[in-house]
This record gives sequence, C-alpha cells and structure tokens, in this order.
Amino acid sequence: MSQLAPPRLPVVALDDGGNLRRLRFRLWQVFWTTLTVLVTAWACTFGWIPAIIAILIAKHVLVAILVVGLGVDHARRAQE
Repeated sequence: MSQLAPPRLPVVALDDGGNLRRLRFRLWQVFWTTLTVLVTAWACTFGWIPAIIAILIAKHVLVAILVVGLGVDHARRAQE
C-alpha cells in the first residue's frame, strides 16, 4: 500500500485566468444591470416626466452593457 501513487489534484473550473476573468465580467454585467433597473424603478416613483427620462437613460445603459457583453470590440482588442 505504501507504493500507491497519490491521487491527482482536482481540476477546478476557475484555475484558468480566462475563466475567472469571464466570471468576474458576467458578475459585473449582472450587478450593473440590476442597479440600472432598480434606479430606474426608483426614479419612476417621482412622476411621469422623471419616469420617461429614467427609462430613456436606462435603455441606453442596458444596450451599452449588452454590446460590451457581446464582444463587439474584440477585433480592436486583438490588434492592441
């Protein structure tokens, strides 16, 4: 029994730097999306004019978060 090889180390999904970076980025997206929706809902309580302005701003912010998540600028990053 003393000549058995030790067990291999477990493979953890977050060992690779890319996977951890991707997880942090997705958490960043979820956080800012949630914050945008909550601030918009809060601004909607002030009346219909602030509600329209808040929804217009939130629409642009959420589209920007989506575009960054889709990786539209990957070609530019690869050149740098």
